[in-house]
Amino acid sequence: MSPCGAGTALATVVRRHDVTCGQSTGPDLQERQRQHMARGLPKQKPISGVKQVVVVASGKGGVGKSTTAVNLALGLMANNPSKSVGLLDADIHGPSIPKLMNLKGNPDLTESNRMVPLTNYGIPCMSMGFLVDEEAPIVWRGLMVMSALEKLLRQVDWGTLDYLVVDMPPGTGDVQLSISQNIPVAGNSLTHSITHSLAHSVIHSFTQHGAVIVSTPQDIALLDARRGAEMFRKVNVPVLGLVQNMSVFQCPNCQHQTHIFGSDGARKLADTLGVHFLGDIPLHLNIREMSDRGQPVVISSPDSPEAEAYRKLAAAVLLRIQESPAFNLFPGPKSLPLTCSLVPEPCLLNLFPGPAALPLTCSLAPQLCL
Repeated sequence: MSPCGAGTALATVVRRHDVTCGQSTGPDLQERQRQHMARGLPKQKPISGVKQVVVVASGKGGVGKSTTAVNLALGLMANNPSKSVGLLDADIHGPSIPKLMNLKGNPDLTESNRMVPLTNYGIPCMSMGFLVDEEAPIVWRGLMVMSALEKLLRQVDWGTLDYLVVDMPPGTGDVQLSISQNIPVAGNSLTHSITHSLAHSVIHSFTQHGAVIVSTPQDIALLDARRGAEMFRKVNVPVLGLVQNMSVFQCPNCQHQTHIFGSDGARKLADTLGVHFLGDIPLHLNIREMSDRGQPVVISSPDSPEAEAYRKLAAAVLLRIQESPAFNLFPGPKSLPLTCSLVPEPCLLNLFPGPAALPLTCSLAPQLCL
């Protein structure tokens, strides 16, 4: 075939591809998309015995997320001792809950082969750190991480918990998506109907679930915090609000306050995103020292201003859970007019529709589509 003829044939194929991918929107295409999404939907199941799940997340590491998660769990219990609170360390590669909660050892197994959480300060805890040597690196690929996470979610005997606080790994990767898509999102264990423009209604029984985003006031941390909040919105996890950690440093000698990482950045970001600002946590030496000793300040220094800040945070989180409909905690656009002109099948982001489902498809590259 001549170069001219080859070019003409290629142009014909491209035109046909464009017609198939970008313009075919009839019933047949929609039915294929519906079938693909039905196969891709995760089997969402409430965690046995757990009423409400609060995930504590951050867009980047080093902002004090794990310390916040631990003291939030203790603050929830301190504010209402009649409530049972658990703590799950979902950071498979870098578990820190064992150190922060001063726990060591391996979990026992029940007769049904479920792991029994280790408990300290009245908080049952589960972490990958209980299952591997303290100094051993966890060098696992994605499938192994997902398998371990599934065991931590489903094969733990939590008993009955009012709240399960989940310490997420930093970022917006596989673990965040897996937890968001496998723990149902709704309120008060009600049954709710999910609808999607390309899928028929699906009925689930739900455990209430919401996200707390932790950030410092620093601009670079706020950029990643925003990405984290947007990720939860896209997978229909209610964002309970933002926490501004390390908000201010007070000199122990002269009491002068210095905003080392900036001032009110997280508060301004919360306003921009339309979510609640949950409070400030100061940058204090006592928080760091007590965390390193495995004695969180809510327990070791209950009368200190920093412990009071965590209890106020816990009260703010509880108020958000109680006062807001689960699907209205993150106001924003109901749909994004993004279309894919590359392949006829739905993109990966469309495989997991939710109650306020976003018809997300990509327009970047064919390898990003399913």
